[in-house]
Amino acid sequence: MATSLTLASFAWKNVWRRRMRAVLTLCGIAMGIAAFVALVGFSRSFEQEWLKLYESSGTDLAVVQKTFMNTTVNESAGATLRALPQVAAVSPMILNMMNVTPDVNALVYGWQSDSFEFAPLTIVDGRRFRDDQPEVMLGQLLADSLHKKAGDTMEIQGATFTVAGVYHGGSALEAGALIMPVGELQKLASMEGKVTAFHVRLRPAAPGQTADDHLHKAQAAIEAALPDLRAVPAAERASNNQLVVLAHAAALGTSAIALLMGALGIANTMAMSVFERTKEIGVLRALGWKGRSVMALILIEATGLGIVGGVLGIVGGWVALRLLATFPKTASIVSASLPVSILADAMIVAVLVGLLAGFVPAWRAARLSPVEAMRHE
Repeated sequence: MATSLTLASFAWKNVWRRRMRAVLTLCGIAMGIAAFVALVGFSRSFEQEWLKLYESSGTDLAVVQKTFMNTTVNESAGATLRALPQVAAVSPMILNMMNVTPDVNALVYGWQSDSFEFAPLTIVDGRRFRDDQPEVMLGQLLADSLHKKAGDTMEIQGATFTVAGVYHGGSALEAGALIMPVGELQKLASMEGKVTAFHVRLRPAAPGQTADDHLHKAQAAIEAALPDLRAVPAAERASNNQLVVLAHAAALGTSAIALLMGALGIANTMAMSVFERTKEIGVLRALGWKGRSVMALILIEATGLGIVGGVLGIVGGWVALRLLATFPKTASIVSASLPVSILADAMIVAVLVGLLAGFVPAWRAARLSPVEAMRHE
């Protein structure tokens, strides 16, 4: 216990007497952890909104192309799906990102006018669009942004559309989106006869049959009837669709760069500390300190910087999420609450960054010869 206290006191003393360097190092690691918390928190919120979209509409399965290179499905497959006894309803859909004005990009959904996906939406102005008509419906958030109401017209990629209605509800991914007849979106996107996916709602499970068993049997039946396609459960589709994967990849990539900069800051601080304290380390070795004790001392300092930087970074990331939650364009997607898993991951990352950044300076300090170290000027 005494050795532990001695190491801790030495570590605190060494960090404290180089306060400015320590503060700058803490800023670096805190920024890296803050980026990790904010970006991963944002991407997780984005994923949850996709899951909410499927759950609110009652979608059980998404039927998509089996091969990654081909992301479209023949619209004719809908007839085969509807004929399956496990299937209650089928909704062909297209998802695209478009310029709805020269300055505004939005998610654009192509649905049929009788799609069950309208269930969670409440029309607050106007009516539902009609199939095969140049009409659109706007989420309330998008309508407010564009200053549009039912009866107005708008031009999308050279084609004129009438705003049939404005809706509220569903998920945040629908509140800022535009919905049009699937046939009209097929024309705009040059996808005649193709759709992005079929959303499938299943019939209730038979008595005594579990929900998972019912889902797996429906998956098997769909994939047997349509071998070139695969049926994906809604929860899996929410986490693995291209937009969510892209958001996760961007979050992790940006966080990795920020964390690398923080790690380099700790490594530089510890390397300079070892260099400046070479004679001091030689005295400690002459007094009987073993190499592993010197190494532990340096690692404690580096890990301590990582932990404190991690705590500061978590606070900074939470503040960033709070700010995003106040902006109109992101307020409906971002949650300011941080799951315990993200907090735990952030602290683990902070500790690992400290340990890894401090390892080489600590190893160098442990290998110093007491005689050579005491001669150092």
